[in-house]
Amino acid sequence: MRILKWSGLTGGIVYWLFVAWSISRNGWFSFFGNALSDLGDPSKAASPWIYNYGLIVTSFFVLAFAVYIILIAENKPQTVGGAYISVSAVFLALIGVFHSGTGPHVFVSTYFFVQFFLGTLIYGIGSKKQGIRYGSVLIFLLALFGTFIHWPSVALGETYEIVLVMAFTLLVALKIESENT
Repeated sequence: MRILKWSGLTGGIVYWLFVAWSISRNGWFSFFGNALSDLGDPSKAASPWIYNYGLIVTSFFVLAFAVYIILIAENKPQTVGGAYISVSAVFLALIGVFHSGTGPHVFVSTYFFVQFFLGTLIYGIGSKKQGIRYGSVLIFLLALFGTFIHWPSVALGETYEIVLVMAFTLLVALKIESENT
């Protein structure tokens, strides 16, 4: 169980390692002018498979984290929240399959975030632990707020949301860890 607890944060780190690798192969990429998914677009990127496979690999970590929070769920809302996050893992993998430039790309990339943050909210509302409850609601509200910001680029908006995803996984891991020590 301990390994699963940290799988969400590990997935975030793995994702950023793939992004760094992909950026190293694509000197044209700019956080201020592109979308992260441009790194997976075969018409733009050198070695787009790096970014796309990185999403698929990361999705397994997100799924493992979802399984963890379902296994430790205290009630039905937390189980449902974990289920939403497991669905988000499927959408994350689909972003790698339906890379930038394909018809379903915008849908699957949007729904990754929608499913994850709805799962965050539902899981948090169901939590008996105040830190998780209030932290999850705050992360959901910050994610919602982020959709109203006019970001200079899509990549910056995506990065903001990904940091919030990682913050939730860290919040849950640390709050559960503090209980078990």
